Amino acid sequence: MNIPYYLEMYSRKTPESTFLKTETSEYTFREMNDQANRLASSLARLGIKKGDKVILLLKNGYEFAVSYFAVLKLGAVVIPTNVKLTANEVKVIFDDSGAKAIIVEEERKEDVNDFGDCIYICAGEGNKTCLSLDELIAQGQQVPFESRFTEDDISTILYTSGTTGKPKGVVFQNRSILSVAHMICIEMKMTEFSKTLLMMPLSHSAPLHLFFISTLMVGATAVTRKEFHPLELLKAIETEKITHFFGAPVAYLLAAKILEQQKFDLSSMEWFVYGGAPIGANEVRYIQKVFETDRLTGVYGLTEAGPSGSLLFPEEHDKKAGSVGRRASLFTELKIVDEKGDEVGPNEIGEVVLRGLGMMKEYYNNPEATEKAFIDGWLRTGDLGRYDEDGYIWIVDRVKDIIISGGVNIYPFEVEQELMKYEPIQDVAVVGVPHPEWGETVKAFYVSAAPIDEADVKAFLSTRLAAHKIPRMYEKIDAIPRNATGKILKHQLRKEYELK
Repeated sequence: MNIPYYLEMYSRKTPESTFLKTETSEYTFREMNDQANRLASSLARLGIKKGDKVILLLKNGYEFAVSYFAVLKLGAVVIPTNVKLTANEVKVIFDDSGAKAIIVEEERKEDVNDFGDCIYICAGEGNKTCLSLDELIAQGQQVPFESRFTEDDISTILYTSGTTGKPKGVVFQNRSILSVAHMICIEMKMTEFSKTLLMMPLSHSAPLHLFFISTLMVGATAVTRKEFHPLELLKAIETEKITHFFGAPVAYLLAAKILEQQKFDLSSMEWFVYGGAPIGANEVRYIQKVFETDRLTGVYGLTEAGPSGSLLFPEEHDKKAGSVGRRASLFTELKIVDEKGDEVGPNEIGEVVLRGLGMMKEYYNNPEATEKAFIDGWLRTGDLGRYDEDGYIWIVDRVKDIIISGGVNIYPFEVEQELMKYEPIQDVAVVGVPHPEWGETVKAFYVSAAPIDEADVKAFLSTRLAAHKIPRMYEKIDAIPRNATGKILKHQLRKEYELK
């Protein structure tokens, strides 16, 4: 079994059902399959074959979908890449992957047309150095493809967001992607009548593998938007009668601000799904209240796992909001272990590890990193967590983000959660910076309308945190750097501090 098989199947089974609906157009399963066939034939004519790497530097929508399926129909390997990356960042991915072709947004074609020996294809009009995607589709032969690639064949490389430095290519076989999509179909009760809203970038594993492919798997409708905007999120749910949406916590928090001022009909929603970045109990309850929903569901995992991990279901939020759930998702196992790999007891802190059908095959061309990613066959998440008395898992922080000050461990996420309760602070990131005596000391970068009174903040925290956890240094900045899923890019903050 392979990914494009499902498109081919539904093009025969329910050919006139709408598969994709963009801001301006919609496409049936038959139309999408036919146009993917045409593009695949043109790509084959250009020399793209099984195993070749093709970068997709495309926003959510028709161009992404048709390119994605066409590449996979040839047995080539698709590399979805965030359109917000700089040319230098894309060049790193190009060089590491050895991509044979790049399919790029029209407005980005000048940024990537000199990477080297490569086939350049752009959405919209072509030029001397970039072939037109539309023309390749129009000129392609209507040759039916019956994809016969196996579950063992590699289909996708997703480059990690690089929150700690240089990104790594996560290699997936068809099997891994289909297993996590199958998991979502069952866990979140997707059917042919579902409508999934895809606003988060399809260059990321959760929107792509969990929700785009699961929508395809059940023969449902995918509604796309090129970019996220909180107002457009609410409008799309109301007008398109969306049933499933996945977003980073920040997407819900921004939309909630609008909902406080303006009402929308969100009654069609069956699953409001959040994940991709930490979120505290207070924020979860705020979202529940403003959205007036009892359908909020948390997902926890990481790209290297498909993604898969654990789930916090709607009925568990009343008592366990802020945790990542009690059980692993279908086809996945999860546990928390100490440095020796032994499982920890309640309220003991250890690293969360996973294993299951969604696991990556390897990091591309990086056997050393691949070996370090596993412990006794379990995938290391890099997240520190603990079980509570009821078996629910609470993420404490990232292993690499621990601050060790005077030999004592400090968990930045805990400090950030308390700082966010201080009303003048709108956003915050806590990092460890070098200190001549203690090794590290705690520094808070914050966003606010005006500089805060540091003495007042310390007094506020004094009843909430032990003295050694309270930041000694504060710096006001315009915005906390985050990646597309909302994770804080703490290595950037540390680097900026070191350069000062």
